Formats: sequence, structure tokens, C-alpha cells
Amino acid sequence: MEELSAAAVSCPVPPERKTMRIDRVFWSHFSPNLGPGGWVTGALLVSLGLDLRTGLLAILLGNLVGALPVALAASIGPATGLTQMEASRRALGRLGVRPPALLNWIYCVGWDAVNNVPAATALIAFLSVAAGVSPPFWLALGGLAAVQMLASIYGHDMVQALQKYLGAALLAAFAVIGALCLRQGVEQGTLTIAGAHHPPGVATILLAVAILASFNLSWASYSSDYTRYLPADADPRRVVWLALAGLLGSAVPFQVLGLLTASSVAEPSPTAVIASLQHAAGPLGPMVLAVIALSSVTGNSFNDNTASYSLISAGIHVPRVLAAVITASLGYVLAVAGAGRYAALYTDYLVVTMYWIAPWIGIVLADWYLGDRMPRPVPPGWTRGATIFVVMSVATILLFSTSQLYTGPVARWLGGADIGYYVGFAGAALWYGRGAARRSAARVGARTDA
Repeated sequence: MEELSAAAVSCPVPPERKTMRIDRVFWSHFSPNLGPGGWVTGALLVSLGLDLRTGLLAILLGNLVGALPVALAASIGPATGLTQMEASRRALGRLGVRPPALLNWIYCVGWDAVNNVPAATALIAFLSVAAGVSPPFWLALGGLAAVQMLASIYGHDMVQALQKYLGAALLAAFAVIGALCLRQGVEQGTLTIAGAHHPPGVATILLAVAILASFNLSWASYSSDYTRYLPADADPRRVVWLALAGLLGSAVPFQVLGLLTASSVAEPSPTAVIASLQHAAGPLGPMVLAVIALSSVTGNSFNDNTASYSLISAGIHVPRVLAAVITASLGYVLAVAGAGRYAALYTDYLVVTMYWIAPWIGIVLADWYLGDRMPRPVPPGWTRGATIFVVMSVATILLFSTSQLYTGPVARWLGGADIGYYVGFAGAALWYGRGAARRSAARVGARTDA
């Protein structure tokens, strides 16, 4: 079992423990995306008004925009030996890292709920078919949450093993499910191949791209958590390509299948998607249900483990096991409370998360790729980078956000189009990057003079 104390999170992985095989980078970025979430997202594009052509374009563009920063962040782990939040201390300081770390913990709790609603729905349906019993939602959800929490308690090594071995099994199963769905769509003529009656507007396309980008960008705060056990001399370019391949290889096919089969789904909800997949699979329907239920284990064990790291990085120095238990328990409560409004909560949640993640990861990447990457003392307090993070996060929410609760003035002027995440990422990266480049040049000059 991984070291249980808070120090295991705040300190780099010792060299003797940096023995992870590099192929795990692919699986740790591939397996958490396996599940009905991508299918629901693809189906959601049709309900937004996109046709096949614009839907495919949005899927490709959105996933590339969202996945590239995550893949670039993965290369920070081997060199620093730190989790993603702890690695951002370089730019934000020990005190400045606490706000994004706390936000990330809250965010992980929300993802627990988002992932578990369709999984619990599938588990109930599976038990009804296989055993003739239909447990209440809260009980089925509790069983899944307990398994996920147990895996996260055992830490990094257990989570990585689940990503590789359970992920490979889920990949094979979902490939069969996808083939069955496409065959049924061809036979029944229900594939989404016709264009929309009215071409989607720019605001709609931007919203769709934002939802799709956030599907992958949401993993940016996790990435180095699962590369920090690689040897320090691991090839950073290979790490980036493996992470990018994992993210795109899982998200894009699922979303395309959701787009193509959307006409056979009553609504973009987990219940409707699961019913459609079960029907398409015919006699293999029970396998579909079991696979969807199991898929939550790869995603949420990954999620709960990172959440325990983030709570400690936020300055709450509890044992890592307790942090994992707290996260899983709160995620369970949220899932039970919000299960009936899944589609609306899912859409809003994916978009809202971009407002803090985009400027944060922009600063982290600017610090790493525009700086000199040399070891340096971590600032003990609040830094310029932390101020930039807060200013850009608040500004993009106030000016650019579009949600059921609030729409900013720029978003209203653009007809509802939300570009705040792009502004947040680029603005924070450029603002911080100018200073990082100057400091890097000054340090290089000082070493040359010495």
C-alpha cells in the first residue's frame, strides 16, 4: 500500500520508487474515459442542434484543444516526482497553491457523482436481468462507491493496475458494444446521417466545442499524479504522445458513436443511453450493463486518489486514507441528490470547471515550458502566479460565462457563445509567461557569469 501520510503527497517520489513502466502513461490517460459519459456527450451534440458534419468537427477540435494541455502536463511528473497540484507550487507558492487544490478537491467530489449515476443505473438493470432483484438506487450506488474507495485507499499502484488490466478488458467489451450498435443502426437506418434543418449558429458550435474540450481538459489537474513514478530521465516527448494517444483514443470513438446513434436514444441521459445500448446488444445486453457498471471503478478510483492528494495540497493535513474516504462519501451524497437532473448538471458541470482549470493549467505550462525547468526553492507564500490565477478565473466567470445561473456581458454580446475558457488559458499563460521567460533568461545569465 502506498505511503499513507500527508508527507507522501507533499514530497517528491524517492528515486528508488521511480520504477513505473512508461506504457502505464497510456492506460492512465485512456481508461478513466471509458464509460457512458463519452456516449452521452456525443448524443448531447444532436440535442444542441449539431448535424453530423459539425458534430464530427466539434468532436475532433474540442478533444484536441482539451487533451493537448493535459498531455503536456504529464511530462512534468517524471522530472519533479510531484503530484500535479504540488508541482504547481513552483509558480503559485505554498500558500498560493491552496485555492486551486481546494477547488480541485471539490471538483473531484463532483466528478464522483457524475461518473456514478450511469454506473449505478446500469448495475440496477444488470441485477434485475441477471438475478431478478432491483436494489434501490442508493444501495447500488453505495456498493460501487465502496469498491472505488477501497481501490483509492490502496493508492497509486492499485489505481495504475486497474487502469491497465480492467481498462484493457473494458476496451474489448466496449469495442463489441460499439460494433453491435453500428450494425443495428445500419440495419434500421437510425444512424445520424442527415443534416440539421437549420445550420447551427456560432454560439452553439462554441458551446459544443467547450463541452467536448472540458471532457478531456478536466483531467489536467490529475496528469502528473500518474507519471511521477516514472524515472526522472523518461523521454518527455514519449510521455506527451502516450498521454495524448490515451485521451484521444478513448474520448473520440465514444463520442462519435454517441453522435451516430443519437437518433436511437430518447434523450441524452444515462438511463436512455444504457437502454439503447442494452437493446442494441440483444443477448449480450447483460454484458453491456456489467461493463458500464465496472467502468466507474477505473474512473472513480483514479478520481478519489487524486482528490486525496488535492485535499492535502489545500493545507488540510489529514491522512491520505481519510481524505479518500471523505471524497467518496461526499460524492455518494451528491450522486443520490442529483441523479434526476443528470443531463443539465452534466452539461453545466463540464463547462463551469473550465473557468478555473483553464487559467491554472495555462500558468503551470507557461512556468514549465517557458522557464528553465531547473530545480529551485518553492516560494513559501503567495506569488505573482497565484494572483494571476485568481484574477483570470474571476474575470472569465464575470465576463464570459454562460450557464443557467449566470451569463456574463461578453457572452450576451456574443449571443450566448462562451469563450472564457480560451481567454482564461491564453491570458494567464501569456501574462505569467512573460515574467517566467525573463526570470529564466536572468538565471541563465547569472550561471554563465559565474
